[in-house]
Amino acid sequence: MEDEKMVITVPASSANLGPGFDSIGLAVDRYLTLEAEPSSEWHFSSNSHALDGIPSGKENLVYIVAEELARQLGTELSPCTIKMTSDIPLARGLGSSAAAIIAAVELADQLTGASLSKEEKLRFASLWEGHPDNVGPCLYGGLIVGTHSEEDTNMVHCGVPEVDLVMAVPEKELMTKKARGILPEQVEYHQAIRGSSVSNVLIAALLKEDWELAGKMMGRDVFHHPYRAKLVPGLIDIMDNVRDYGAYGAALSGAGPTVMCLAPRGTGETIRKNLQLDFPDFDVQTAKPSAFGAYTRYTKVTENSGMSL
Repeated sequence: MEDEKMVITVPASSANLGPGFDSIGLAVDRYLTLEAEPSSEWHFSSNSHALDGIPSGKENLVYIVAEELARQLGTELSPCTIKMTSDIPLARGLGSSAAAIIAAVELADQLTGASLSKEEKLRFASLWEGHPDNVGPCLYGGLIVGTHSEEDTNMVHCGVPEVDLVMAVPEKELMTKKARGILPEQVEYHQAIRGSSVSNVLIAALLKEDWELAGKMMGRDVFHHPYRAKLVPGLIDIMDNVRDYGAYGAALSGAGPTVMCLAPRGTGETIRKNLQLDFPDFDVQTAKPSAFGAYTRYTKVTENSGMSL
């Protein structure tokens, strides 16, 4: 890596799509990028607004995760100076922490020469996160369906949906811990059956590209929408009326507070403008599914400027 800069790029992700709780995830074309160069000590920096106030030393999440993976591999990491750039909003339900975890896994894999398989990377990241719905699409890109336990992690990559995405992003953050804390410890047996059946139909509709049916199922979640709605003013209003704007459906993105809408290809901008007019408390943006997951490349750097050639 001497005289070279390692560049790691990881997409954002939207988990659940409604009823696919802790199981379904979609990569989104917002990205975290790490530029790493050899150094005498660890140092992290960023000029991205989304990363304001990130720790500059070993308390940075990227270092913590990378160091733990290296420890499990029985080796140590050589220090790096790392510049981080991101357009993934923090604490908005778009997988910012999952992107950092996958970036750390890629960093450790490169620095140690471990050549881990994607399955091994997914397993480590899922154990760290507790579920694969964000780290899976960050690693693989596209749409994934996965399940995770202490025993193993299983995931199916389901391609790249041909849809536009419209994201309604609130100004205020919503920490995952708070969004998790509001959920019940148990759900009634028949409610669980209903939620499972809705999730199954959602997956089948996505795979069959029956977007209208997928959109309908997105709004029928019973696992988290009924509880988290009070934390996201406007969520139910958007979900109930989004089809009137031309979208297929809408759901809370991950733990929220972003509301993710699936829309016909080519209609995203029109839907965005109309939603923005009616929901001024949100920053409504267009996006697309990211076809590619995390990837690493190397570029040469000049001695005097540090810029890639």
